[in-house]
Amino acid sequence: MEAAELLRQGDAVLVAVVEVAGALVIFVGAIWAAVRFVVEGLRRRTAAVFTPIRLSLGRFLTLGLEFQLAADVLRTAVSPSFTQIGQLAAIATIRTALNYFLGREIRQEQRQVAEGERRT
Repeated sequence: MEAAELLRQGDAVLVAVVEVAGALVIFVGAIWAAVRFVVEGLRRRTAAVFTPIRLSLGRFLTLGLEFQLAADVLRTAVSPSFTQIGQLAAIATIRTALNYFLGREIRQEQRQVAEGERRT
């Protein structure tokens, strides 16, 4: 087996590992948020209880998206074509925009939580 083929196969394995890691982060975050939603929803029935759950889920989503972006970068790391570079640019733009808006929403929710704590 030549070195270029070995490098491509190694890259494919790394891409799969990083993609699975990203999917696991998102899955764990979704399960954690769902469990907390049910537990807190049964204990207290106020909307303010769910804000910290949303913040944590947003963090999990952001981290998972970062892993997915890393996998896309790895995928194009070995002899990329112009088509692959264009696809990576589009995917990176979309995922970066998602991360930006998720981060902005998380910061906004954190400010609201902090303001609510100061009032009480």
